[in-house]
Amino acid sequence: MGQVIERRLLGLSLGQITLLDAVATGPKDDRSATLFFAAGSDLSSLAHADGVVPLSQISVGGAACITYPLPADGHLRLTLDGAPVDITPVASEQDRFEGLNCIAAVRNGEDAQTVAVWVQHHVKTQSLQAVVIVDRAKPGADPAFASGLAAELNRLSVDCDVTILTSDLPLGRTDTPAEAHPFCVPEAPGKDRMKVPKPSPWDSPLGAMSLYEILRARFLGQARAVSNIEVHDLMPLDAPNMFDSAVEADGGVIALFGRHCYPWRVRKDDPTRFADHICVQFDAKGGRQRWCIAPAKAPEAAIWRMIRIGNAIPDRGRTQLFYRHMALRHPTPSISKIVPKTSLIEHPPLIEMSEQYWGHKPVRMPELEADALPKGKGRRAIVTTMKNEGPFILEWLAYHRAIGFDDILVYTNDCTDGTDTMLQMLERKGFVQHRENPFRESGLKPQHAALQASDDEPVVKNAAWVTCIDVDEFVNIKVGDGTLDALFDAVPDANMIAMTWRLFGNCDVHEYVDRPITEQFLRSAPEFARKPHQAWGFKTLFKNIGLFKKMGVHRPKGLNPQLWEDINWVNGSGNPLPREMFRNGWRSTTETYGYDLVQLNHYAVRSAESFLVKRDRGRVNHVDRDQGLAYWFRMNNNYEEELSIQARLPMMQAELERLLSDPEIGAAHDSAVAAHKTKIDALRATENYANFYADLTGGRLEKLSRLHNHFGSNVFLSGPEVVPDEVLLKDPEEDWFFTVELTGETAH
Repeated sequence: MGQVIERRLLGLSLGQITLLDAVATGPKDDRSATLFFAAGSDLSSLAHADGVVPLSQISVGGAACITYPLPADGHLRLTLDGAPVDITPVASEQDRFEGLNCIAAVRNGEDAQTVAVWVQHHVKTQSLQAVVIVDRAKPGADPAFASGLAAELNRLSVDCDVTILTSDLPLGRTDTPAEAHPFCVPEAPGKDRMKVPKPSPWDSPLGAMSLYEILRARFLGQARAVSNIEVHDLMPLDAPNMFDSAVEADGGVIALFGRHCYPWRVRKDDPTRFADHICVQFDAKGGRQRWCIAPAKAPEAAIWRMIRIGNAIPDRGRTQLFYRHMALRHPTPSISKIVPKTSLIEHPPLIEMSEQYWGHKPVRMPELEADALPKGKGRRAIVTTMKNEGPFILEWLAYHRAIGFDDILVYTNDCTDGTDTMLQMLERKGFVQHRENPFRESGLKPQHAALQASDDEPVVKNAAWVTCIDVDEFVNIKVGDGTLDALFDAVPDANMIAMTWRLFGNCDVHEYVDRPITEQFLRSAPEFARKPHQAWGFKTLFKNIGLFKKMGVHRPKGLNPQLWEDINWVNGSGNPLPREMFRNGWRSTTETYGYDLVQLNHYAVRSAESFLVKRDRGRVNHVDRDQGLAYWFRMNNNYEEELSIQARLPMMQAELERLLSDPEIGAAHDSAVAAHKTKIDALRATENYANFYADLTGGRLEKLSRLHNHFGSNVFLSGPEVVPDEVLLKDPEEDWFFTVELTGETAH
């Protein structure tokens, strides 16, 4: 049977210097000692007491490793700030590991049973012979680990020597934010919002960058081969022997690539096992980099680091996969705390390993199938929210009915211009379905509350296709006759269609007139408009077949990950979107934008007078934000003339005339128009809004609305006042660029 041996890093704190370890190597008559300092140590006052010059010095991630000749008595005498420091290096034990297959690993709290099973697996599958485990536990926190591990290895009849290396000093970074955890996703728009406490230096990401050079000097420099994986990492059953691969590799180094894996769920009151891990993330990017090295074949100048071997090129033809078992690395009662469960899918090799190799019965994901679409065309539905949009309802309604939408579900709140009563009347006549927005009862923002409520509405449940768009957004289909049927014929296999915004400006229209906005506002951003951030947002028209759990503002939310392969999501040109967007994507990129088949005309500002009313009422999804000049500046893009929707207006006009032929509908529209004009007059009569209107209609903002393509993102975040007057004189057609530094004072 193997044995478990405990060792300790030297670990000295010497004022401005932290010495992690000192290791003596070489024959008795020619010994040297290497000092391993923590990164950030101030070595300016460090000197050899006898003036001896170092034999060598390297830096590993900013951590100095200095080698001195060692006196015969085994003591290294240094001076620090003029004071003597006597260091007795630890004798190297490389001979214990000579010619063996070894793993160098780090333990961050994993229990003895887990580590024993990990050792057993690699003894059986990889011919492992010895292990060095750096135990990062705080001294005294787990005093029974070594004895417990020895007992578990004995119980499992594992023949492998294990050396446990501990430290009186923490080896993690002391300035580590919570987001540095490998599973934590920073809080940001469109991302999974996961938070973890700020880690202590005892369990934060590794900060002792020279640790692997310490392991090399003390233990592993003469090993046959050394692999760097952790005690929650496993090599697959069918993997080649990684130690043999390193020995056979050109240069003696191979790269190891770690893929995160997770349980779907662990049964209540059961411990978490390797065998519970049967899932991977379908949209994961990259992986954990590690290595395996044959020291005798590696370059003499090779430096052992955490994720790579410095001064060495891995034999890329021998790269091997391993699995990192994340619920063992980050114990949690809920898997959703460490990974978005909407990203998880079952991984057949892991299931086979769990059931056949481990003999375990893991908790499997529920089986789901996409719903079959109803026969025939199927109904197409829009869910929207409105507040004081009365003058603009009929055009928007007529247009979308004309292109093929069957059902319109509208939620309203706090209307003062007759919007709600008009919609109630339109509901009685069968043109829309109207609901009061339940946002106060739910505590959500109005748009989110409406979408949550809409999930239970029959009009949504029974629809074949659904989208969420606003009353200032028009689905502009550019293929065929401009109808939904033509769009679906163009992408017959798609079940999700991203309709990217095309920002339309006010076209220098100042006064409100009762005319269709699609006829008045004919200038927009160009197709290639990455900035501002909102310019390439999209809304999604999607088949209602159960791929997702609920409605979302830009796209359905809550992916059922079992069905991710059923997703056929295309952009506005019919090109597939990458899987990385399936869970959270909401805006186009230079690789994913497209307008050939469909775009979403976004008339965010309309006329200057109508914008006064929009600013006064607030936005339906952002009731606490002021819509001032910065918003107008961002969204008012008059770069070029854009007439593609004009060919679709005759069918809109025919439907609009049909609606207005109803005296009650016509009267409601006239009343809303009158209320809108009255509100405009009242606002312009105030000093603040009069000044605001003068700014909106002034030559400066009109000029800026044609220069968007030349501005950096920070200009839009800061506002129009940061653009110098001389920039306004530049030719919009010439090639130039302007941006600013973003500060707390200028950010909006």
